Amino acid sequence: MPNDLVFTKIGAYIGDIALLPNTFSQYNFSQNVAGASIKDKIFSAFYLVFFLSSIGKNQILRSAMLSGQGKLELEDIRNYKIPFVADEFNYKIRNIFKKREDCITQSQSLYRQAEELLLEAIGLKNFKPSKKGTNIKSFKKSLLATGRLDAEYYQPKYEDYIQVIKKYSGGFDLLQKVCNLKDSNFFPQEKEEYQYIELSNIGSSGNITGCMLAMGNELPSRARRKVNTNDVIVSSIEGSLESCALVTENYDNTLCSTGFYVINSRIINSETLLILFKSEVMQNILKQNCSGTILTAINKDEFKQIPIPLVAPKIQQKIAELIKQSFSLRTESERLLDGAKSMVEREIVGGNKK
Repeated sequence: MPNDLVFTKIGAYIGDIALLPNTFSQYNFSQNVAGASIKDKIFSAFYLVFFLSSIGKNQILRSAMLSGQGKLELEDIRNYKIPFVADEFNYKIRNIFKKREDCITQSQSLYRQAEELLLEAIGLKNFKPSKKGTNIKSFKKSLLATGRLDAEYYQPKYEDYIQVIKKYSGGFDLLQKVCNLKDSNFFPQEKEEYQYIELSNIGSSGNITGCMLAMGNELPSRARRKVNTNDVIVSSIEGSLESCALVTENYDNTLCSTGFYVINSRIINSETLLILFKSEVMQNILKQNCSGTILTAINKDEFKQIPIPLVAPKIQQKIAELIKQSFSLRTESERLLDGAKSMVEREIVGGNKK
């Protein structure tokens, strides 16, 4: 039900917790997620903030560590201790949480405006690709031209998306001419601490939600790309191609996985690149060019040959303004949540001293 809590019981995100929104009247979730129904919904925001705070989070992690495989048991969740707080304090947390939700809603709205602006500019606003499941190609126009024999590659819809870009009034060029591809390896120093971004740190709106802090000798072998402010990172792995993000000042000189391509451009600003690579057209072109057996991905040569529309500077500027405002509101939402967690921690510690 809306305003109930859900816990991740197992897997890479064990101990993650969220509050169900009011989008739907009922929710279903997998067996790897546990739901906790809140009897008095006016406390929902406080309970969420409590479990996100260091005190609540430690309680979750301790119970998860009791299992050899790292798992939250339903009985453990039932026995979590939750402090009682005065109504006045609860209302303060509710108000902060409401402001945070408003920031996120406004941020998402601005992001959608930027998307619509780009789609309209390149002719995709009301575009409907072919739904045909078959295509006929001669040997000369298939294997000899592309080196590909997989039927998926030749779906008519992919040709339609490419034609949209090639017919764009502002023109187009290949990625290798429009963008700078940062593909040189960086080798961390063993005894130096680094920030490391991986796929799980990429938010749905092109934002980086966090990173790992680790010494060089503790980092995975794929931590070999260094990113800087205004770089755009694009996942190369099929199944997570939508994991694209804009690197902000907070993550300047951070490392990221070799599963990302790192790009920037003097022709297309970073905000427009972000929206473009997360758009329907580019996601389909990326998917078309994925290949492989064990791990399906888009290789560097295919990535460099992707056509990029040369979006007009005025449109780029408008997109940049919208995305900057969107990111600013997301930062404010994080600040409000951090402030609420600190308030809860102080209230609990102070209450225990009385």
